[in-house]
Amino acid sequence: MKVFITGISTDVGKTIASAIVVEALKADYWKPVQAGDLEYSDSHKVEELISNNKTKIHKNSCALNTPMSPHAAAEIDGITIEIDKIKEPNTENHLVIEGAGGLLVPLNDSDTVFDLIKPDYKVIVVSRHYLGSINHSLLTIEKLQERNLKIGIIFSGNKYPTTESIILKKTDVTFLGRINEEEVFDKEVVKKYALQFKSALESL
Repeated sequence: MKVFITGISTDVGKTIASAIVVEALKADYWKPVQAGDLEYSDSHKVEELISNNKTKIHKNSCALNTPMSPHAAAEIDGITIEIDKIKEPNTENHLVIEGAGGLLVPLNDSDTVFDLIKPDYKVIVVSRHYLGSINHSLLTIEKLQERNLKIGIIFSGNKYPTTESIILKKTDVTFLGRINEEEVFDKEVVKKYALQFKSALESL
């Protein structure tokens, strides 16, 4: 199984969700494009949060120095991101792929994160409540549904039943679970959620 994890915006909990999915499936992890925080990247965070010894963390295809949109971060670094050079790692294991920001975040003048999603990928959308999040969730899911992709959703943060229920009613995507606010996210907390999510993920 290859699972692409995207968010409805930045800072909605993609990396925590990625760690949970990786742990649940004992999958490999790959973040194709990392922009900024290279000393403590999302790959480092996932590696720190998982407990199993089967997961391999694959190297970023593109590691940029500035925490901003990849196209702009690449320009600062004096390079252009070439999508055909972003090669999915070879593995016999499940693979969890974490996107950068939302679907339409630009990688260069023509390609976006959406262009990294292959037809055989299953996609998990991480949605978090804020003013405008219903619109962002519906637009993200509608874009994915245009390609007839298999889609699951994870809600993160405090529970907002009216927000979550309307998103599920309007999209009919698979609800995989929710990640509540926690005092800390560590190996034990991630393992707890991984056990909760495991059966839903396996049936996605």
